[in-house]
Amino acid sequence: MGRVKVNLTLDAEVARTARSLGLNMSRLAEAAIAEASKVERNRQWREENRGAIDAYADEIARDGLPLARFRSF
Repeated sequence: MGRVKVNLTLDAEVARTARSLGLNMSRLAEAAIAEASKVERNRQWREENRGAIDAYADEIARDGLPLARFRSF
């Protein structure tokens, strides 16, 4: 994947501190945005699949775990 330039606005003190510590703000921002995207994508998936998740949880509560009799722990 290629890289693209984007503009970000940061608090001046945050930027000053990061520079003074030699931190790569681009890589840090990329990692934070990637993590936030993952969290949001997972949240949306759970929301979109809430009906199926709830139905499965109800099934487990009613019937127990599938193949539970074969569990050795």
